[in-house]
Amino acid sequence: MRNQPGLTAKLNRWRQLHISNCIDALSEMRGQPIATLLTVAVIGIALALPASLNLLVQNGRNLAGDWESARDFSIYLQPGTELSVADELMNELSQSELIETAMLIPADQAINEFRDSSGLGDVLDTLGTNPLPHTLVIRPQEDSAVDALAALSAELQARSYVDIVKLDTEWVQRLNAILDFLRRIVIIASLLLIIAVIIIVGNTIRLDIQNRRDEIEVLKLLGASDGFVRRPFLYTGLWYGLTGGLFALFLLMMSGWLLAAPLERLMGLYNMGPDLMGLNFTTTLTVIGGGVLSGWGGAWSAVTRHLAAIQPK
Repeated sequence: MRNQPGLTAKLNRWRQLHISNCIDALSEMRGQPIATLLTVAVIGIALALPASLNLLVQNGRNLAGDWESARDFSIYLQPGTELSVADELMNELSQSELIETAMLIPADQAINEFRDSSGLGDVLDTLGTNPLPHTLVIRPQEDSAVDALAALSAELQARSYVDIVKLDTEWVQRLNAILDFLRRIVIIASLLLIIAVIIIVGNTIRLDIQNRRDEIEVLKLLGASDGFVRRPFLYTGLWYGLTGGLFALFLLMMSGWLLAAPLERLMGLYNMGPDLMGLNFTTTLTVIGGGVLSGWGGAWSAVTRHLAAIQPK
C-alpha cells in the first residue's frame, strides 16, 4: 500500500508532462504562423489528393451504373421448365465457391415486369402462353478466374433444361483489370503522398532541432533523457499531421461545394440521380488518422536521426 501514492504521483507527473509538452508544441507553432501555415497547407494538399482520387473513383463507379452488376451473367432455361428445377439450380449455384449471389426471376414475374414497362399488354394477351423462360441472374465472386467461369458456363450449357448461358468472359476480364488498376492507382498515390508528408514533417522537425540545438545540449547536460528531449518534437509532428488532416478535409469540402452546381447540371442532362458519394465517416477518419500517423512518423524519424548527434560539450 505504501507504493501506491508514489505510483499515483508518477502517473500524475507523467500525464502533466505530456499535457505540458502538447500545449507547448502548439504554442511554438503559433509563434511562427507563416511557416506553420505553409507546412500545414502542403501537408493538407498531400493528404487531400489521394482522398479526392478515391472519391472520384467511387463516384465514377456509381455514375457508371454500379460496376459490380456488370460482372453478372444470365442463365435462360428452356421454355416450359418446371419452377422447382430452376429453384434447385439456383440453390446449387449459390453454394458454389465461384458464385457470390444467385437470383431467380420466374417466368411469370418476368412477363409481368415486361408488361408494365413496355405497354404491350394487349399484344401479350393475344399470345395465350408466356413466351419468357425462367431466368437466373448470377453474380460471380470478384476474384473468380475467367477460365473457371468459362468452364462453369460450358457445364451449365450442357444441361438439357438450360437454353442459353449469356456470359461475356472478355468483359469480365476487362472489368476486373480496370477495377484492379484503379485500386492500385489509389493505393500507390496514397503511399507516395503519405511518404511525402513524412518527409515534409521530418524536414520541418530537423530544422526545429537545429534551431534549438543549444537548448537540447543544456537539457542533456542537466541529465535529461532522450525521451524527455524527444517528446516535444513528437507532439509538434502530431499537431502538424492533425492540422494538415483538418486542412485536407476543408479542401475536400470546398472542392465538393464548388463542383456541386455544375455536376448537378451535367447529371440532369443525362437524367441521372444525384446519388453521389461525398465525405463520410470512413473517409474523414482515414484522412485524419493518416495525417496524425504520418506527422508522428515524420517527427520520430527526424528526432531519431538527428537527436543522437547532439551531445553536450
